[in-house]
Amino acid sequence: MDNWTDGPVRSRDSNWTSGPLNARASVEDTIMRRVRYHAYGGPEVLTVEEAEVPSPGPGQVLLRTEVIGANFVDTLIRSGRPEGSPYHRPLPGTLTGDVLGTVESVGEGADPALAGRRVAALVAVDAFADYAVADADWLSPVPDGLDAAAATSLPLIGPVALGALRMGRPEPGATVLVHAAAGAIGHLAVQLAKLRGAGKVIATAGSPAKLDFARAHGADVAVDYTDPDWPAQVRKAAPDGVDIVLDGVGGDTTRQSLDLLAPFGRAVVFGSAKGEMFDVPIWGVLGLRSVAGFGLLAFRTARPDLARQDVQDVTEYAVSGRLRTAVHARVPLAEAATAHRMFEDRTQAGRILLVP
Repeated sequence: MDNWTDGPVRSRDSNWTSGPLNARASVEDTIMRRVRYHAYGGPEVLTVEEAEVPSPGPGQVLLRTEVIGANFVDTLIRSGRPEGSPYHRPLPGTLTGDVLGTVESVGEGADPALAGRRVAALVAVDAFADYAVADADWLSPVPDGLDAAAATSLPLIGPVALGALRMGRPEPGATVLVHAAAGAIGHLAVQLAKLRGAGKVIATAGSPAKLDFARAHGADVAVDYTDPDWPAQVRKAAPDGVDIVLDGVGGDTTRQSLDLLAPFGRAVVFGSAKGEMFDVPIWGVLGLRSVAGFGLLAFRTARPDLARQDVQDVTEYAVSGRLRTAVHARVPLAEAATAHRMFEDRTQAGRILLVP
């Protein structure tokens, strides 16, 4: 069983904003709960509504949801971004998530043997629901005995952390700087850097508690990025520069990180939690430094063999206990707004799970 004592546990008893429904939908009922929003704004726009249980299309499966790993990026999209922004989505808004569940049915062309299997999947549309549709080709098998939190790391956050690290081409003994090291991806990146032979891992986070959390997950040095002189603290810890920066924050954090790279150092950007787009200054790379971007879906398309290997490696690390997925909170599906408030308050350390 999962140990939820390291974070707040919310009650399942709550009022649904769209009226009373069954406590748990079934395929036979054909009605389920899902969370959407019909206006941009704060977490309060998230609404639990009734919907028919979807049918899987060609190459898809229908999952009965066990838990959903929430993703910070949805808070940026939900808040409303101008057209042209990578965080703009039309209304009505749906939520992404890393869904752990059991395959209830398969669509045309999907392997019928998948039915009944416990799997995890990245769901891009209506992940916050009692049932979710996922692509059969990218299901992550869940080994027996693997806890729910670890299982939700298999489709997205684990492979992103590992793929970004590998894109940085780590060498034995490398110094790795991980930004937002208490986040869902960041705390896995810290551990994976050590597992892949880093000599020193420097973590940034935004509070004393998060700094302790990063150290507890393997960081050798932890720096508060809210301190204006955080770059100086990194330089003190790595006077010869850092070899790899793993950056899911973006904006001026990326610009400042370029100055911290050693010659031939590499910054790998896999997200922009600040919601800011930025231009890489030419002076920032002339000192034999480079910047690369990592996107999981693009990686799946370009190198499906390596993408699948990353899932396998993350699974093996998790099963062996060498990679730990921390749970900050377990929140009922009907209280999805609470999960988004946790993201926006920057209080979470590790993963936030939604439970139907």
